[in-house]
Amino acid sequence: MFKPSSIYESNERWKIGLILVLVLIVSVSLYYTNYIASRLAEEEQKKVELLATVYQKLSSGAENVDLGFMFEIIQSNETVPLILTDREGHVMAFRNIDSVRATQDTAYVHAMLTEMREAKTPIKIDLGNNTYNLIYYRDSYLLTQLIYFPYIQFFIIGLFIMVGYFAFSSSRRAEQNRVWVGMAKETAHQLGTPLNSLTGWIEYLRDYLEPAVADRVLPEMDKDVERLVTVTDRFSKIGSTPSLSKNNLLDTVNKSVDYFKVRASQKVKWKVVHKSDDYFPAMVNPSLFEWVLENLLKNALDAMEGAGSITVTMNTEPEGGVVIDVKDTGKGMPQNRFAKVFKPGFSTKQRGWGLGLSLSKRIVEEYHGGKIFVKESQPNKGTTFRIVMPKA
Repeated sequence: MFKPSSIYESNERWKIGLILVLVLIVSVSLYYTNYIASRLAEEEQKKVELLATVYQKLSSGAENVDLGFMFEIIQSNETVPLILTDREGHVMAFRNIDSVRATQDTAYVHAMLTEMREAKTPIKIDLGNNTYNLIYYRDSYLLTQLIYFPYIQFFIIGLFIMVGYFAFSSSRRAEQNRVWVGMAKETAHQLGTPLNSLTGWIEYLRDYLEPAVADRVLPEMDKDVERLVTVTDRFSKIGSTPSLSKNNLLDTVNKSVDYFKVRASQKVKWKVVHKSDDYFPAMVNPSLFEWVLENLLKNALDAMEGAGSITVTMNTEPEGGVVIDVKDTGKGMPQNRFAKVFKPGFSTKQRGWGLGLSLSKRIVEEYHGGKIFVKESQPNKGTTFRIVMPKA
């Protein structure tokens, strides 16, 4: 079964949890704001209805009407834009719209009237004798701002969170890089002394072992010591700008395959496929590029659990770049894991830090200007990783 590491999954759960909390905050704020806006809209409608009643009483000429109080009610509306028309739609009066513009441009008043007609149902003022006027209105500027306020608010909050997140991530990534670089260089330094000692012990054994035993054992020990020297050199290069030179990648591929072939199960079949032209030039740092190939080959071996086939296919692009496909017949993976396998901490194994493919991506893309990605994969059928190196 394909299981990502708990470190990666915990990070994903943390991000999903944070997103859910933000969505909840936004939802509650929008609901509450809409609730307040609807209550204010009801209050404004009551205010306009009261104004309609005042206009009706003033038009009726009824006695015992406190004119001062009535005009005070009319003057109290300083927020709700409204337009008073007769039954034919002729504008009789307006309030709380741009009076200067309305006086100079009649089209502006009619545009506002059309907008109000579409926004709210007009309130009828019955004047008797089958005569009436209409009050058209719309939400006040304050209410409109209140409706848009949560969107503006969360845009600003979202922008702040995004900037803060990127700043924090960049700072954390820089700190992690400093830690990893320091650990890598310290590891390289610590390996130097025992490597020199091992080289001396091999020379000592060469003098004291029987020739038949020495010829069988010591060459392989030399290869392992040489590999440790290579690993030490790789760690010492982390954090530094590596020197690149023109190399035939077929030699690098064959070297990596040969190393794993003698150390892997005999049930694993190996094949390197390429055209008759056996020259695949690219500007690489051989030590680091071998690290990439070894990570891919080791992952392929782990995915097959000791039985299957690994095929490395090499081709050239029309532009002159080199394409390397590493295909295995292992467990495979679903498509939604293609990008995640390169994330630091992602691993399908119980043991391991999940850094191999992440380092490989950094080496190929940042140090060499190439590309590495999952070309294809299917569960229980295998996986193909592709490396594309630029023209030398």
